[in-house]
Amino acid sequence: MSELKKIGFIGTGIMGAAMAEHLMNSGFEVGVYNRTKSKAQKLIDKGAIWYDTAGECAKNQDVVITIVGYPKDVEEIYLSPGGIVESAKSGTYLVDMTTSSPEVAEKIFNAAKSKGLHAVDAPVTGGEIGAKNASLTILVGGDKEDFDALNPVFKVIGKNLVYEGSAGAGQKTKACNQIAIAGALAGVCEAFAYAKSSGLDVEKVYSAISTGAAGSFQMTGVVRQGLDGNFNPGFMLKHLAKDLSIGVADSNSCGLTLPILSTVLHELRNMEKSGHGTEGTQALLKYYGVVE
Repeated sequence: MSELKKIGFIGTGIMGAAMAEHLMNSGFEVGVYNRTKSKAQKLIDKGAIWYDTAGECAKNQDVVITIVGYPKDVEEIYLSPGGIVESAKSGTYLVDMTTSSPEVAEKIFNAAKSKGLHAVDAPVTGGEIGAKNASLTILVGGDKEDFDALNPVFKVIGKNLVYEGSAGAGQKTKACNQIAIAGALAGVCEAFAYAKSSGLDVEKVYSAISTGAAGSFQMTGVVRQGLDGNFNPGFMLKHLAKDLSIGVADSNSCGLTLPILSTVLHELRNMEKSGHGTEGTQALLKYYGVVE
């Protein structure tokens, strides 16, 4: 056990609850806050300390970890009056693991530094399975010495820990990951849309191409579920749409236009409007008419 012993964990959803439980199992004293208390009940029953607000959860901790919904949520819980930055004691490490915007990450970093706090942006990849298996990839932006100090915590919930650079670099790297996923996911959906429309047996096509050069995690780990009629979320479609919207905004700020990214975001937004936002990303097959 490192000298970092007390952790405030804010956001106990699909991924956060599993991550917090791993930390508890490793001997950390964990306090929790979530907007919907029932989502933290399993952790409370296991011994986690409940707090009524994010600010209260941040007080007197060695580390505060957040994994919430959208950039606006991140900014609110960190920077609003009574929020994390105002409430945390000097020297606390603040770790935002939400997929958020680089701009918000930089704002939090600067606000934290002015109060003697250590803030890093540390979004993760690996989805629900990675959270449950403690095998997440953690992409970290901030000061290198803070990344090093947090390694004993990161190693409990992740396997691939990467220091990406200064504040915001973790979020920019996560955007790269989601941009790559967008093209891969849509490409697989298009392949099977063509297979179906041209009269081929989709299952035979899957057997033929899934293990060769066209194979990918998006094909075998995601789209396969949709072909089987399983649209339960390992990663919600609406969350991928949120992530891609961050990618569009930040790439535009760099003077880039990324047409594949923009196209897939448009498709996901249409699926959200049709009521499929809480399904897994494999539901994009429905947009292409491969499944109903």
